[in-house]
Formats: sequence, C-alpha cells, structure tokens
Amino acid sequence: MGPTFDPTAAATRRFGRFELRALLGCSVRCMAWRAHDPRSAQDLVLVLPRRQPAGGAALEEALHEARRAARLQHPHLAHAVEVGEQERWPYIAYDAVEGHTLAERKPPPNGEAPEQVARWVVHCATALAFAHDAGHAHNDLQPWLVTTSDSGTARLMGLGMTPAALARVAAGGAESAEQRLRRGAREAAENDVLALALLLHGLLAGAPALEEPDIGAALLRLAPVGREPIRLPWDVPRPIPDPLRAIANRATDRQVRQRYRNARTLARALEGWIEQESQQGSDAHAQLIERVRQLGVLPALPGAAARAARLAMMERQHTEELAEIVMRDAALTLELLRAVNSAQVRGTQVSGNGPVLTVRRAIAMIGLEGVRRSALAMRDWPGPLDATGAAELELTLAAAQRAARLAQALRPPGYDSEMAALVTLLQNLGRLVLQYHLPEEMRQVRRLMQPAPAAAPGEADQPGMAEQAAGYAVLGADIDSMALAVARWMGLGGVDDAVLQLMRRLPVDKPVRTADSDDDVLRALASAANETVDVLTLPLARREAAIERVANRYARVLELNARDLTAALEASATSRAPPAEAIAAESVSRSRRGSGSARPLAPPP
Repeated sequence: MGPTFDPTAAATRRFGRFELRALLGCSVRCMAWRAHDPRSAQDLVLVLPRRQPAGGAALEEALHEARRAARLQHPHLAHAVEVGEQERWPYIAYDAVEGHTLAERKPPPNGEAPEQVARWVVHCATALAFAHDAGHAHNDLQPWLVTTSDSGTARLMGLGMTPAALARVAAGGAESAEQRLRRGAREAAENDVLALALLLHGLLAGAPALEEPDIGAALLRLAPVGREPIRLPWDVPRPIPDPLRAIANRATDRQVRQRYRNARTLARALEGWIEQESQQGSDAHAQLIERVRQLGVLPALPGAAARAARLAMMERQHTEELAEIVMRDAALTLELLRAVNSAQVRGTQVSGNGPVLTVRRAIAMIGLEGVRRSALAMRDWPGPLDATGAAELELTLAAAQRAARLAQALRPPGYDSEMAALVTLLQNLGRLVLQYHLPEEMRQVRRLMQPAPAAAPGEADQPGMAEQAAGYAVLGADIDSMALAVARWMGLGGVDDAVLQLMRRLPVDKPVRTADSDDDVLRALASAANETVDVLTLPLARREAAIERVANRYARVLELNARDLTAALEASATSRAPPAEAIAAESVSRSRRGSGSARPLAPPP
C-alpha cells in the first residue's frame, strides 16, 4: 500500500506539492522517493511509511516520533528539513545534497574497497549509537536510506519514520510495563545492529544477504526468529581481508550471544581494523599481499618438480646437508620459511619460540616429505611473467644469491653461515617479490633511480632517486614496507619483530659505527654484502671507489678493508650455485654415496 498520487499529469507524479522524480527503494515498512519542491525550488528525499497510520491518534503518534527524531543532530544523521503529513500520510523530507544512496551507487567492477565499506558502516554505527542513547531505534535500515558523499561520508535517513519495533515484546509474568518498554528498546537497538551487519555483508559480498534485497525481511530469517545461517562467501568481487571477514561474520553469527550487542562495539571493532590497515600501509600493500596469496612468494626455479621428486631418495642425508642443497634455491628457501612459520604450524609446534629463521630447523620440523610438498606446491617457472619479466627476475635472484654467498664469506668468526645468508636474502625480499608480482612497476622504479643526463655540456649528471623514494613515487609505498608486509604474511613477524628489523638494510646515508648485539652484526653484515653487490650495477670506472666506500662504512663493525671485500666479491662470483637440474643430479648422487640405514631427520644441534 502507499499514498495516492495525482493522476492528472502522466509525466509527473505528485505527492501533495512535491514532484516525485524517482523511487529510491521500498521495504515492507517504508519507502523513499527523490522529489522536487517547486515552492522552494529544492531537491529533497521523502521518506514515508508503506502503510497509512490507522486513525488520528496513530497519525499524531507517528508525527510526534518523527519530529523528535528530526531534532537529533549528528554528523552522520541526514538533515531533516521538514516533517509533515499529506492526506494523512506522514513524511520526513531530507536535503538531497548528500549525493547518492548506497543503493544508487554503481560499484567498481571489482567491488567496493573494503576499507571504504568499513568507513561507511562505522559512520552509520556511530549515528545509530547516538540515536539509541537518545531513545530512538531506526527499525528499517536499508541501503537506499544511507547517503554517501564524494568525500566518503555516509549519513543515515529515515530515523523516526518506523517507530514500531520489528520484534514484538511478549509480556513477561514478572515484568512491569516499564521493564517491557526497556526490553523492547534494547531489542529494537539490537535489531538495528543486525540490520547494519547485513548491510555490511551485502556491500562486501556485492549482493544482498540471503538474496533478499529487503534487509528487514532478511532479519526475520535469522536467529532468534529464523534459522538460516549466514557467512560471507569466498567468491566475492574483491578479496576481503581476514580480520574484516571475521568482524562481518561475527556480526551475523548464528549464535545471538556471539554478535555485537550494540552499535558502538561494532563501530569500535571496525575502527580498530581501519587503523591497523592504515598503519600497515597503502592500497599497494593489500594488492601485493593478494597477489602473493594467489601466486606464491616466488615461482619455482626451472627443474624444481624433478628436483622435488628426487628429494624422496635422500632419507639418509643429514639435516645440514639437506639445508645446504635447499639454500641454493632462493625460491624454495623462502617457501620453506613461509610453510614452517604459518600460523597453524607455529601455533601447534613452536608457539612462544618466535619465527623459524633457519632452513635446518625448518627441515627438522616438517621433514623431507614437507620439503618435497613445498617444492611441488610452488608455481612453475616463470609463473605469469613474460620472457622479459622472467629474465629480470632471474637477474634479481642471481644478485640476491651472490650477496648471500658474499655475506657467508665476510661473516665474523662464530657467526652461523646459514643465518648470514638468510638475513641477506631476506633483505632482498622486497625486490624479489615486487619483481615477480609487479614487474612493470619495478621497471619504473629502476628508471627513476637512473641518473639523468646533464642539462648542459660540462655539467654533472643529475643523480637518480634513491630506491625507497622511487618506490614511493611509483607504488605509493616504500619497498622496505612492502617487504615487511609480505614477511608478516609469511609469519616472520613476532612479539618483538626482531626478524623484521634484521630485514631492513642500514641507511646508506648514515655511518655505521657500532653493533650492540649479534642481531646488529648480522644486519650490518647483510647490508654490507647487499650494498657491495649493488655496486656492480655502476660503470666500471666508479666501482673501485664505491667498493672502498662500502668497506670504510663497515670497517669498524666487521673489521673489513677494501682488499678483503674485493677478494670476497671475486670469490662469490666463482662459487655460483649450480643450475636446478645439476642440483637435482647432485642430490641423487650424494644420497647414493650415503651409508648406513635410513633414519628420520633430527633437529640441528
């Protein structure tokens, strides 16, 4: 049912003095129209009930409730410019300058950004919390009653138009009328929060919850009235971060006691997630993590499948010998670290001990079969890369592994060779992952790092950007922070984030004078090795002076001089790791030379 309209004008429907331009939406309880007021030449949104109040007393009660609600002032409550009635139909008129409603929005092809959705819902939740504190429930929250502006602000319309609660409050034997009234208000507020949760669900999923466009009708299919469960699907237009998925699923949990009981707690949870996301970085971080989830950290090197199959013949080998072989494959090394540091493994096997940061320990924990499964699970080389991208990634991998070998050669007495190599490799994680997942962006970064030709003869070339600055210019984020985001996803973060600190190269514009701990020495060692290998990209005439500068920077911490550094650099070039097929062949040969009966792998001493 609804109001009657003037039939005299076919092109224009009227509601009293208002010209009705478009129906924004309707539910069982109310409807909203875009309208024009010729008297004030103002565009408005009219919200009115679907059913006419029964009798004069009911109409007066409805108008009284609407006027009380319209007096509430909150940044996320739409501004009501008029409350009135036309032919015994009550209505609230809102200023239409806000823009479009959520129902009118045309989302991007890949869906709305999760952070934007969360902000809209936070705005609605804070408005509801304010209204609930003032004794008002909305009772019919719908997408077409939420307006959004270009600045990302959401405002709620329709408050006070549907005063009757969705759930009828049954009279309790020991309850007074006042107690029943309070209980009814509380249940109405909880229904508002559940309706907002269904709105959140629909925006994230890209489709109405339970395929029911009327949120009020969907509410009646959920507990405690109905029995249908609801969870966010996995096949959504845009991936939903796990923490946000958990918030949305809790808000519509089948068990009523698990849900958010008031609007303020739901707003708090979403605000916490938004803050965490803003601290972790920009959209570039989220896009990179999603690609890593889909494609892996790095692709398997050529011949990895054959190498993985032959690993089954190595039961007699010691953990140290297996680790040495795995370390020759940077991609497999990173995949093992990811596998062993996953939340499930860390939670059941090494909880409290921090991330696993040696291949020996990883092998000891997951065994040879785990190594083989990790190798087989990786994408075949070169993944989605074209020939140019594959060649660039191969060069980046070769440089990272050469730096790792150089760090092993430079390490001070008493420092573990594998740890030196792994920390050096992890300091290259950002370059490696970005080169694999965002090759075009990395080409742009490298171009920005190149010196610009002199503007006039005789002048010096203009220096290129530093790597981190170029990363900001292209990606909107620095390469270090991108690497740390991937490392956290791999499980390498911890209570003190010691591993993440090791992954940060020492700034090249600051002197290196002291090392207060073993971690400081390892970080300096890896930084020195990586800086030295970076020198190889310079013209020949500038390399010798650049190597001397690196040696002087780290001389005090690593007891290093230019001659030792040059000799170690030359040695790292001749000790190149064999190709993948040669690694596999060598693995089989070594396993056949082994003696004694097969035995399970033991953890390193």
